[in-house]
Amino acid sequence: MAVVREFALPDLGEGLTEAEIVRWMVQVGDVVAIDQPVVEVETAKAVVEVPCPYGGVVTARFGEEGQTLDVGRPLLTVAVGSPDGQTPTAATVPAAPADGDSGSGNVLVGYGTSGPAARRRRVRPAPGAPAAAPAPVAAAAPVAAVPVRHEGPVAVISPLVRRRAREHGLDLRVLTGSGPDGLILRSDVERAITAVSTAPVTAAAPAAPAAPAAPAEGTRIPLRGIRGAVAEKLGRSRREIPDATCWVDADATELLAARAAMNAAGGPKVSVLALFARICAAALARYPELNSTVDTGRGEIVVLPEVHIGFAAQTERGLVVPVVRDAHRRSTEELSAEIGRLTEAARSGALTPAQLTGGTFTLNNYGVFGVDGSTPIINHPEAAMLGVGRITPKPWVHRGELAVRQVVQLSFTFDHRVCDGGTAGGFLRFVADCVEQPAVLLRAV
Repeated sequence: MAVVREFALPDLGEGLTEAEIVRWMVQVGDVVAIDQPVVEVETAKAVVEVPCPYGGVVTARFGEEGQTLDVGRPLLTVAVGSPDGQTPTAATVPAAPADGDSGSGNVLVGYGTSGPAARRRRVRPAPGAPAAAPAPVAAAAPVAAVPVRHEGPVAVISPLVRRRAREHGLDLRVLTGSGPDGLILRSDVERAITAVSTAPVTAAAPAAPAAPAAPAEGTRIPLRGIRGAVAEKLGRSRREIPDATCWVDADATELLAARAAMNAAGGPKVSVLALFARICAAALARYPELNSTVDTGRGEIVVLPEVHIGFAAQTERGLVVPVVRDAHRRSTEELSAEIGRLTEAARSGALTPAQLTGGTFTLNNYGVFGVDGSTPIINHPEAAMLGVGRITPKPWVHRGELAVRQVVQLSFTFDHRVCDGGTAGGFLRFVADCVEQPAVLLRAV
């Protein structure tokens, strides 16, 4: 007889206490191997696939897609092993533990066992009995007059599609996807939203004059997952860090020329962001107090020995800050390759929590949005952030004559507890000098 083992949501690190189920990757009755990913969840840091430590047959799943579970709560149960040493099959697996049973007894890293959450069982009608009525659907829903509400997991192409449906109160189970095997695409959801908003409303019979209507309530978007984490961190930064910002315009013509020459020489291409990361690493070596954090409990500034540069990346799930480890030990080409790898992982939702934490300094290239300047909020608990605006042709006095040059505005926001304006100004001026004369970097190596 196989033994049913319970697998709970594991500790995903960095103080994370909950995760939202994005997509189930297995069904009840499926045979899974040890360490096979069984569910995709979204934490405050990233979207990750969770592997199951047991091999066997899935006997139960706990939690629906879109539901948030606490760490340590049951995810699924798996029937593992058998007296003859054979892998169990769906036909030989006993029922999952009944409600009221104690914890499974398994212990995973980071937390102990706890009592199982209330089991949700699907009641199957007896042969010939009428099926249960479908869940209520808005009259304007873009489906048939009598919509069919599908049970079980919903195949959706991305978490963004699921979020759009939640924001507009759309039940994905009444939609039929136009993608392969009924996969619900973003276009399916957008059409459904449009149909709901444009559907005619049946006029009611005349009634007595009603009291003045209250103002319509706006759309409520839950602050959770990555967006919630960003909101909490930025709010904490504003509450705790007495920041200040200084600006400078710099002529980036020579920097762009140097990049063009590097890329023309062959080999992997070097990005502008990688050049700024290289400049920041050199500037932090000259002004190490800006590569620090403040220990408020002990009243100390902690100057950090390693330089881990984070860079802001906009994704469909919101703003994330991947971190380039040991930036001070990497060449410009290595920085460019790592930034490219992390950017691609951010866009595909494949970043791990470890790749989003541990930064000591942040580089924010808001110039990609076509703006010149900004006053960035420091990425708590760091001490400084460099903002880079767009590089655009402007009139500039060059060697005593007016000329059209490629100009960029740099903004530097710093924690005034770790340094004064002289140190911050020195840092920013060094960065600007490297932008205007890249050869200055040769003196900083």
